[in-house]
Amino acid sequence: MFFLSSRAHIAMTGNDRSDAGSGPAGHHNKFETLTGSKNPELFRRTVNHTEEFNMRYLKALAFAALLGGFATAVHAEEVVLNAVHFTPAQNGFAQSFLKFVAKVNEAGKGVVQINVRGGPEVIPNPQLGTAQKSGLVDLVNAPAGLYLEMVPEGEVFSASTAKPWDVRANGGWDLINSIYEKKGNAHLLAHIDAGTGFHIFTVNEPEMTPDGSIDFSKLTLRSSPLYRQFFEALGTTVIVQNAGDVYTSLERGVINGNAYPIMGYASFGWDKFTKYRVDPSFFQVDVLVSMNKAKWDSLSPEAQKILNDAAIAYERESYDAMVAETDRLAKVMIDGGQKVVEMTGAGREKFLATAAKASWDRMAERDPTNVEALRKLFP
Repeated sequence: MFFLSSRAHIAMTGNDRSDAGSGPAGHHNKFETLTGSKNPELFRRTVNHTEEFNMRYLKALAFAALLGGFATAVHAEEVVLNAVHFTPAQNGFAQSFLKFVAKVNEAGKGVVQINVRGGPEVIPNPQLGTAQKSGLVDLVNAPAGLYLEMVPEGEVFSASTAKPWDVRANGGWDLINSIYEKKGNAHLLAHIDAGTGFHIFTVNEPEMTPDGSIDFSKLTLRSSPLYRQFFEALGTTVIVQNAGDVYTSLERGVINGNAYPIMGYASFGWDKFTKYRVDPSFFQVDVLVSMNKAKWDSLSPEAQKILNDAAIAYERESYDAMVAETDRLAKVMIDGGQKVVEMTGAGREKFLATAAKASWDRMAERDPTNVEALRKLFP
């Protein structure tokens, strides 16, 4: 766009009221003014001045546009991912996830950032898988057990005792990720907080059986979908509940036992009621960090690398931290009066075998397609 001075505008258009006659003389004056026939030098200087002004203006405008475009490009490169976690913020699992987020945000400045929206108060646990699949949320921190209706093969994380980095090395991670991408529209980033399992906690001291197990028929246990089939195979009465409902159920006597990892257990206040912990633990903690696949695919290679590098590093870091923190929290609850009931002998072995069988059987019932391949890669 060109902007002309008022003098130049007069020169180029002849639109000067003093020259504008109504007859032939007026028309002649306009023509002479336009061509500079009466004063060629004035016309030349005026036009040169105008061209110089316009050139300077255009250069300034172009430079401003360049700076603006550069700023926009820098801003556009930084992608912000909205995320949610499955436990309240004070819980150890949420705190662990926030450490992963901090790693990404530190490494990803100017490229990719994670904005944590909250926990189950934002998206209830039963809706997490659907929310991620639909793209309502970009990134989710949640156990595979919450996805089983959508991706039954996710049970492999709890059924196996394999370390996350070993599964990456043997090809198991690529296989299970491809299944999540197809069934859940989810790209797996990490299996974090592994290395420990779930425990049964009871209100009253469990009765032991001759084979070294406990009498499960006397228990009414709160369960998550992950271990419901296992508990049913043990002969317990099972009530499936969200974690947020457990405190009230224990308080009212609706249940007399619960199952959860040691990590985060006391943060719910459940240890106020459950004074006994049953050993050994069962399954492996199956907490995942995953993304909506379409969102993952839209990221730049640089952003994907930052997320992958942080995920791989934090798998190992969180594994070691989980083991240490579990030992510490177990001692805290024991020091607070909780007692440990240890299963032994044949009863113990049967308990662990039943746990493993229940997981693989359920996977095979829901979709046997990949079970054999998964068994080889997730020992």
